[in-house]
Amino acid sequence: MTLIKSISGIRGTIGGKVDQNLTPVDAVKFAAAYGTWLISQNNSKKLTVILGRDARISGKMISSLVANTLVGLGINVVDLGLSTTPTVEVAVALEKADGGIILTASHNPKQWNALKLLNHKGEFINGAQGNKILEIAENDAYTFAEVDDLGKYSKLKGYMEKHIDEVLKLKHVDIAAIKAAKFKVVVDAVNSTGGIIIPKLLKKLGVACIELYCEPNGQFPHNPEPLKENLTEISKLVVSEKADLGVVVDPDVDRLALVSEDGSMFGEEYTLVACADYVLGKEKGGNTVSNLSSSRALRDITEKHQGTYTASAVGEVNVVIGMKENNAIIGGEGNGGIIYPASHYGRDSIVGVALFLSHLAISKMSCKALRDSYPNYFMSKKKIQLTPQINVDAILKAMEAKYKHEDVNTVDGVKINFKSEWVHLRKSNTEPIIRVYTESTTQSNADTLADRIISEIKDIL
Repeated sequence: MTLIKSISGIRGTIGGKVDQNLTPVDAVKFAAAYGTWLISQNNSKKLTVILGRDARISGKMISSLVANTLVGLGINVVDLGLSTTPTVEVAVALEKADGGIILTASHNPKQWNALKLLNHKGEFINGAQGNKILEIAENDAYTFAEVDDLGKYSKLKGYMEKHIDEVLKLKHVDIAAIKAAKFKVVVDAVNSTGGIIIPKLLKKLGVACIELYCEPNGQFPHNPEPLKENLTEISKLVVSEKADLGVVVDPDVDRLALVSEDGSMFGEEYTLVACADYVLGKEKGGNTVSNLSSSRALRDITEKHQGTYTASAVGEVNVVIGMKENNAIIGGEGNGGIIYPASHYGRDSIVGVALFLSHLAISKMSCKALRDSYPNYFMSKKKIQLTPQINVDAILKAMEAKYKHEDVNTVDGVKINFKSEWVHLRKSNTEPIIRVYTESTTQSNADTLADRIISEIKDIL
């Protein structure tokens, strides 16, 4: 069991000892630090924070603790209840709130939960801001409000529907084309809030929806990370139901994976590629950004449309910074995270589904045919479990030195670019692991490269 404090928030397993796991005390402490930082940024103004959570079993408990801590600081809390990460982001901007907190551990198993922190734009806080919040928490540097100055708590229902309406207003979401296509789609929402919002979206788009694990009870029926090995049931159901595709989202609905009509994976990496291809086809010469662990296919598609591709450090906040700096019209992460600034600067599966279905409807191609039309790269995503005794920085330095004669990028961990493949090594911000991502021209080559690198790291250890 573990507790991870990082610039992006606090994440840990429920239960156990204070400062070693995500206990009620830790939830209160970190919420107080965030609220204190927010107050320091806003003089004496009465502040409002939007709060939302995924369907995790611990969500209601953590939400109550966080909400009452903020109220105790004199901050008003508007609670969306069951929600999604992108819905909270949209709500912060539309409600002109001063910040937001999403209670979700994203793709982590059910024993985990987390506080993910937003600024007044509904975007994730940056590194300097995150470090300041960690410092406040470390020093218990908060002062709570007196009784007459306590904040107010209120609930705001129906925001997922409002989010859907905002997505349907987007210029390149072609509702008429989607309705005319008469799609049938299977949805696996891993029994979290995607099971509420994705079927509602599909209904408004005239899409027949077959629900698999769409009951938001927090009992994840399989590992919630939307990877091939976790999606065997939806793959079979897509085929048996003769559906046009399968849609898979993680518990907080900011990652989107797709399954083709033959049950094969469209590929997490290619979710962004397909959506970018569609948008760039409408706006020639547009720029894109993804992180260093994402497929080269986005670069290829961007250049096909006469745009410029840029790679950022891993992490949504880094991708957003890169997108703003390069005036990108679409971007994201190769884990199925679509960031579309015409909507907002955050990974959003609702936007991703709407753009992808528009693309599929207008192209009049099958899901598999569309996937086959893109450059064919294959990725391997593996990990090395860490113990407290392992010096990750020393390992990365050793690998950098070993491959110093290759094209090495150290912006975020160590990325080694070979002629027709690459490997990216970095310490995870969300789990005690080293991530080992590789890409090559065949799956076998990608797996072989990953295994070779892991073996080399174990030799160093």
